[in-house]
Amino acid sequence: MDLVFASGLSALIYLLIINTGDFPIPLEVIPQKMMNGVDSFPLMAIPFFMLAGELMNKGGITRRLVDFSRALVGHITGGLAQVNIVANMIMAGMSGSANADCAATGAVLIPAMVETGYPADFAAAVTASASTVGPVIPPSIGFVLFGAMTGVSVGRLFLGGAIPGVLMGLAMMIISYLVARREGYPRDQRASFRKLLGTTREALGALLMPLVIIGGIVGGIMTPTEASAIAVCYSLVVGFLLYRELSVHDVISALVNVGVGTAAIMIIVSTVNVFSWMVTIEQMGPKIVAFLSSITNSPYIVLALLNLWFLILGCIMAPTPIYLLVVPILVPLAKSYGIDLVHLGVFMTVNLMLGLLTPPVGINLFIVSSIARVPVIRVAKAAIPYMIAILVVLLMITYLPSLTTWLPNLLMP
Repeated sequence: MDLVFASGLSALIYLLIINTGDFPIPLEVIPQKMMNGVDSFPLMAIPFFMLAGELMNKGGITRRLVDFSRALVGHITGGLAQVNIVANMIMAGMSGSANADCAATGAVLIPAMVETGYPADFAAAVTASASTVGPVIPPSIGFVLFGAMTGVSVGRLFLGGAIPGVLMGLAMMIISYLVARREGYPRDQRASFRKLLGTTREALGALLMPLVIIGGIVGGIMTPTEASAIAVCYSLVVGFLLYRELSVHDVISALVNVGVGTAAIMIIVSTVNVFSWMVTIEQMGPKIVAFLSSITNSPYIVLALLNLWFLILGCIMAPTPIYLLVVPILVPLAKSYGIDLVHLGVFMTVNLMLGLLTPPVGINLFIVSSIARVPVIRVAKAAIPYMIAILVVLLMITYLPSLTTWLPNLLMP
């Protein structure tokens, strides 16, 4: 709520100051801009994707995905750490929220890892790190926000995040392998083909959901907002009819949680839209472009500066406010230096995911810390190897734009 008051009051003070001139702007512009900020069809996808994720978590999906992942990769060195990462990659194709995935998989896998012999801080660090793929592998709430603010196709952003998300998962699996081999952590016996087949059949209802969402968008059958509504219907069918673990009470609880979460996001969106309007009036974007142009003409240096800026912001703010505050400024900058907006949206999102692992904000750290009952600082230290892995992937996608643009150009030219 601090951001709501800060952005709203700054816009009010700005209007009071400039209204001392010859052409006053009526204060009614504030509520008008607030309403315009949330009057967006793409933004409707946010509560639907949040609700789909809640319903999937409450409908027995997480446990089945963990069982499937364990049968698939539990025998690899790293055992349950590998399972944790793979399960989060699959969950990422459903909710688009790192925090939701972190809480869901953490509640199941952190106790299981500790019971099996993994240190609690390591189990928590793996969970916090693995869940950062949630907003990168499509669908993604962050991409919906970015698309709504820039006019970039959300479907192209979804596809742009697919390869980087998989690279993040693979990089973290390599780290888990190396750490587990050094520390001698346990692993499962290789699952029989019969068990693998059984867990696949159990998880099939969940595994098909990302295909329905992304396939519908890429095939031009539905928009991302329509796909999010379909995802909710799909979650209800799977939870009520297929797995039969979803109750009316669970649905009501999910609706309440999503209502609170959506209200928090939308009030921020509305007030920050007034701030963005103020930024536009003052031509801050072109002024920043002019300033950087006086320093360098190299887009590579600009990308390095942007990454450094995002890393600093991620340490002190949550991702959603950062999107809302800086995207209006960055669009003119990206266009001036020839940076593809899909590329910008993806590498910005991956960068901000590092902020979920860095104190003092580090939301994921606090979630897993409460589940594992270990101090946040211990979790943060254990997560350092995973942060380095994500940082390597970030540098790859920053300076190899084709990793983010090849798939959307291929499937949605």
